[in-house]
Amino acid sequence: MSTEPSLPSALAPIHQGGCLCGGIHFTVSGALPPIQVCHCGQCRRAQGGPFATNLPIQESQLHWLSGQDLVQTYDSSDDKQRCFCRRCGSPLFSRRASLPGVLRLRAGLLEGDFGSRVALHMHWASRAPWWPEDDDGTSHHDAGV
Repeated sequence: MSTEPSLPSALAPIHQGGCLCGGIHFTVSGALPPIQVCHCGQCRRAQGGPFATNLPIQESQLHWLSGQDLVQTYDSSDDKQRCFCRRCGSPLFSRRASLPGVLRLRAGLLEGDFGSRVALHMHWASRAPWWPEDDDGTSHHDAGV
């Protein structure tokens, strides 16, 4: 088994992303999973909107182009860190100690159509009371994933 870090395959998709001020730029290699939408109160407050849109990726898929020194972390609970741009405040990703190597990248940071679509709504029962109840055909769960 090799201990060398794996490099993205030349055939793997490369997705570009960054924060609002442009200080942080990165790529994400490989196919992306479906988008998970979290409606919990903590995500609403952290995002300033009705939900967070997350792409659970492996940390090894994220490749920094610039601005890694601008990433600020906040311990939002014993197990969870939320990371954002210290200059413009853009939410970047969250991570849990209980899920090492996994980042929940905010989907809105990626450029263009990166191929993923919403597949899951988490904590639907605790969604903002002003958010419509219409069903978009995706799965709704009240337990965290």
